[in-house]
Amino acid sequence: MTIYHIESRLYLPISVHEAWDFLSSPANLLKITPSKVKFSMLQPKEEGFYEGQVFVYQLSPLPGFTTRWVSEISTIKPKEYFIDIQLAGPYKLWHHQHQIHPVDEGVEIRDLVHYALPMGLLGKLAQSLFIKKQLLETFRYREDKLKGFFGSLAGHKSHLTIQPLKTNG
Repeated sequence: MTIYHIESRLYLPISVHEAWDFLSSPANLLKITPSKVKFSMLQPKEEGFYEGQVFVYQLSPLPGFTTRWVSEISTIKPKEYFIDIQLAGPYKLWHHQHQIHPVDEGVEIRDLVHYALPMGLLGKLAQSLFIKKQLLETFRYREDKLKGFFGSLAGHKSHLTIQPLKTNG
């Protein structure tokens, strides 16, 4: 199984508190997700954020293909990081750590994602044909939206990579 690694670093001129309040609000996920994937939250309908919380989303990552994504907030360290994991959905593995680090005059928002695809060689082909491209577009879209909401932090350059991490078998 090939495990892929996404690393994204974004610098914003806001406080750790402001960054945490925005990122830990489930409703804000809709604001930073491209409309073309037709992302909607089915559960929960209320605001809240706690370890063990389960979210159910519906999305259409490809034209004519709609799927559900069930994720859980597995770990929270307030104002530092939280982790969401996929319980059911399009990936064989999805582990996403959202980190907030203070820097001079702002914060670094760092996303670390480990994911794997189902279907062996077919999954690898899908990764090279469109999944990697779509994930890069999604993270760039999020970066643009966050910069639009909060501005950019001068002197810091954003960073985004996706690469294979490990292959077994």
